[in-house]
Amino acid sequence: MTRIVAGTAGGRTLVVPAKGTRPTSERVREALFSRLEHLDAVDGARVLDLYAGSGALGLEAVSRGAAHAVLVDTARVAVDACRRNVRALDLADRVDVVADTVDRYLARLTDGAVDLVLLDPPYDLAEAALASALAAVARCTAPGGVVVVERSTRAPAPTWPAPLTAIDDRRYGETHVWFGERPA
Repeated sequence: MTRIVAGTAGGRTLVVPAKGTRPTSERVREALFSRLEHLDAVDGARVLDLYAGSGALGLEAVSRGAAHAVLVDTARVAVDACRRNVRALDLADRVDVVADTVDRYLARLTDGAVDLVLLDPPYDLAEAALASALAAVARCTAPGGVVVVERSTRAPAPTWPAPLTAIDDRRYGETHVWFGERPA
């Protein structure tokens, strides 16, 4: 069972697609958001949850005080799960769900449109595809914004395109989380 860890929707359960996604564990989300709150990256943020799956990361951000989140996924089952979760948590006024590829969605964003970007791609996503997504994320992240990449501990560190710079990384079991920022 996957639940929101904390905030206004804390403890509420989420629908997770039966297959095709790898939900971030509650333990990892708790640690991840503890770090993000320490960086003052959540409260009032405009959030982008890429490769959203169930939407757990973006929904957790909104539950913890983010102003707005967009959940992006291309898989129909993931998009349906995200929409069901948004309705169940009564967050439709603060969360949008987009059925599209990450690259197409990012191409439509304006420069500096997002304060916090959460990327939790499938572990088998090619490094070139992640690099392409990060290049687009670098453009749309606001100055002072934070970017998080979650991958397997077996994956190499992401290549941070300018103006993004690495600021931290953490390991939680089989999960490795990297933090980057666009300097203010």
